[in-house]
Amino acid sequence: MMRLFAALSFAAFAFVATAPAALAVNIEKITSPSGIPAWLVREQAVPLVTLNYSFHGGSSQDPAEKPGTANFASDLLDEGAGELDAKAFHERTESKAIELSFQVGRDEFHGSLRALNENREEAFDLLRMALTAPRFDADAVDRVRRQEIAGLQRDISNPNSIASKRWWATAFPNHPYGREGKGTLESVPTISVADLRDYVRRVFARNELTISIVGDVDAKTAGELIDRAFAKLPAKNDLKPVADVKPAGLGRRIVVNLDVPQAVITFGGLGLARKDPDFMAGYIVNHILGGGSFSSRLYREVREKRGLAYGVSDSLVWFKRAAVVLGGTATRADRTAEALSIIELETKRMADEGPTADELESAKSYLKGAYALSLDTSAKIAAQLTQIQLDGLGIDYMQRRSAMIDAVTLDDAKRVAKRLFGGGMLVTVVGKPKDLASTPE
Repeated sequence: MMRLFAALSFAAFAFVATAPAALAVNIEKITSPSGIPAWLVREQAVPLVTLNYSFHGGSSQDPAEKPGTANFASDLLDEGAGELDAKAFHERTESKAIELSFQVGRDEFHGSLRALNENREEAFDLLRMALTAPRFDADAVDRVRRQEIAGLQRDISNPNSIASKRWWATAFPNHPYGREGKGTLESVPTISVADLRDYVRRVFARNELTISIVGDVDAKTAGELIDRAFAKLPAKNDLKPVADVKPAGLGRRIVVNLDVPQAVITFGGLGLARKDPDFMAGYIVNHILGGGSFSSRLYREVREKRGLAYGVSDSLVWFKRAAVVLGGTATRADRTAEALSIIELETKRMADEGPTADELESAKSYLKGAYALSLDTSAKIAAQLTQIQLDGLGIDYMQRRSAMIDAVTLDDAKRVAKRLFGGGMLVTVVGKPKDLASTPE
């Protein structure tokens, strides 16, 4: 494990030292011997291979009455597979310094792998076993189920979790996006091994599989490794359809009483699809309003001028069937109404007036310069390549991105600001806010 840590540390240094060059990475389209496509970036700085992949069908494929199924499955994939029980599987990965991880989004099931070149064949073998022959042994299932239930019990009194869950459930009622991806205290105890195997059977397939590889590996070897892990999966998945949807409850405020020192605010509204022609303009405008930097309007007005919160931000969030702009903050109970009023005022001002010319140019400069920081390690590059493929942006997106940002005019920004922020917001507040109540449905 120390050898992998040293290699990863060196890799991080190498990538950071050449961050500006990261935008000029050479991406190759490759196809494995069995016909599985992938994107490859050869990086010979360290003897390491990094894999990032995604299956279409995340938590939206959970049975309606059993949310949390995908998340439960992801937590069990490295708890024994093939002939290896949980103890043997973990011993194999640890002794060979192999990193495997699995995560679930609303639309996608994501995974990653990192290993030294000398152990890469075994790493891809272990991944194949986890994806094609997970054991779901009773002792592992019971142990992980207890862990998940304990986490859900903690969430009962967590204001951030409550505010987020209430927002999504209200915005997307009777839709998979409105369900809790981690499940509920009612659903997780009912998820059976048969449910887990059914999810794996329906989702893990080759036809909607997206793969990116970064490392000291050539195209031929990369293709062989891909087949080593994925070639034995079913050719086609068996997914349930998910309907297009727009967020509901815009203009509504929901206050949930909870005896905690601070009140948590979650706010959001209609966003922009990633393929929308206005997306880049919306991305820049949102950065100016609250996109996470210390120069945003919300940060300046809420944090710097009034000291109402340690931080406040929002971001564009997009899925295959919906898109939202979503933000949040936490503040003192007696000043919650003031903080929310400022957020709503600044959002309305952005919709009505749009950004200034100086704000637009400053945001463009920041977003172009900061992009290299999302490409400063092999893991980040692999994840970016997978997301670019999922979004259908084209293999030359990294090279075109700066020009796309520069092409956004002030008129574009003002028009899209009204489109993005002029439709009202759904707000959830959790805590004991003073002089703030729910509005009628």
